[in-house]
Amino acid sequence: MNSVRYILGICLITIFLTTSISARELPDFTKLVELYGPSVVNISTTAKKNKDSSHGEIPKLPQDNPFKDGPFHDFFKRFFDNENNGFLEEHPSTSLGSGFIISSDGYLITNNHVIDDAGEIIVRLNDRRELKAEVIGADKRSDIALLKIDANNLPAVKLGTSETLKVGEWVLAIGSPFGFEHSATAGIVSAKGRSLPSDTYVPFIQTDVAINPGNSGGPLFNLDGEVIGVNSQIYSRTGGFMGLSFAIPVDVMKEVVEQLKNSGKVSRGWLGVLIQDVTQELAESFAMEKPQGALIAKVLSESPASKSGLKVGDIIITFNGKQIERSVDLPPIVGSTKINSTVTAIVIRKGKQEAIDITIGELPSEEDIKLATASKGKANITRIGLSILDLDDKKRESLSIVEGGVLVSNVEEGTAHDAEVRKGDIIMMIDNTDVLNVIQFKEIIAGLSETTVPVLIHRRGSPLFLAMKIPAK
Repeated sequence: MNSVRYILGICLITIFLTTSISARELPDFTKLVELYGPSVVNISTTAKKNKDSSHGEIPKLPQDNPFKDGPFHDFFKRFFDNENNGFLEEHPSTSLGSGFIISSDGYLITNNHVIDDAGEIIVRLNDRRELKAEVIGADKRSDIALLKIDANNLPAVKLGTSETLKVGEWVLAIGSPFGFEHSATAGIVSAKGRSLPSDTYVPFIQTDVAINPGNSGGPLFNLDGEVIGVNSQIYSRTGGFMGLSFAIPVDVMKEVVEQLKNSGKVSRGWLGVLIQDVTQELAESFAMEKPQGALIAKVLSESPASKSGLKVGDIIITFNGKQIERSVDLPPIVGSTKINSTVTAIVIRKGKQEAIDITIGELPSEEDIKLATASKGKANITRIGLSILDLDDKKRESLSIVEGGVLVSNVEEGTAHDAEVRKGDIIMMIDNTDVLNVIQFKEIIAGLSETTVPVLIHRRGSPLFLAMKIPAK
């Protein structure tokens, strides 16, 4: 009997110790939430949209209508005799998101998609104050927006670094899922450096933290109470949480914020190539020991890659000293490289490694990249320092240009620069001759002697004449 009691006692002690040890191994987020929860804000935006739109003008209800004295007069009058003359009344639509304060003087962070196209942005603080926010700058490519509210002595978060973050590390999110303010959810880092199809310039942090609509723009904390990411997206087949959440690394956020504060926009490095992964079959065909690197499928004309001598079929395995294991590794590294700096890329070309020096350019707009990728007519007219592209039908339609015109894709030092021609201008006429396409424009320039000619351009939808001095041949 005593031996049975002894064994039972040992078992109970073992269970107690095991439970205590397990409990001690689990993180306690209470202090973190208490300290930094007040730094997290709720963001609501309003934008005026029509409830409905009419396919034509609705006539007013006639004075001699048969319902004039009947019970349905007010009902019909409501839909016919309205101030919008046939359009139903406008009402504000509302979207909800999260954000967090990064400085005590009122700067805060959220996602670009939370405030995109917003008519008014309202920030609700932890003390229930509601303040209007000003957009200092927003970057669509990284999905980061920097806002400012008129307040001081605000509780700010502590920013960490995502560089040392490890897979399996505990993390905590605070936000407003479905409008439920200051909700805390926890989990672990599932993976690092994830590339999503629509966000090639952000190496996302993947977590299993419960993130839902309304969490967007909120902070992701480590156990030291440091923000290491901005909650941005989820993978879901239902619209709700399914165990796959993605956060923008705080190092990316800090770089974007610095540029937004200084210039109101974000500039990124540009190489000018279309790339793909190297599969096992491709690796064998290129006589590689294993699949690695980014295979160049296309080199864009007049791009930094083209000027440096990169070729289709080259496989970039190292860029600026960093290993490129997969094609998705390259865009974030190039994007974060300083513009006009010269870096070295190690490529595999015809089975041998070569080092190529590349001077990094500035990433063009998405529209210009599409044009450069799809357009057939291209030219670099060195005589006047101008690179131009033919307009495709989509671009021409968006600018309400019926025919003709060429797009200025780059302006270098020279005649065009002196005439104040800018990248993105549409050249419609030169020397009183309509510009039809790239080929014809080159012919016009070739036929001009040393003289000054008028140039008609379209800039942001408005026509403008410039005087361009053509140099001697």
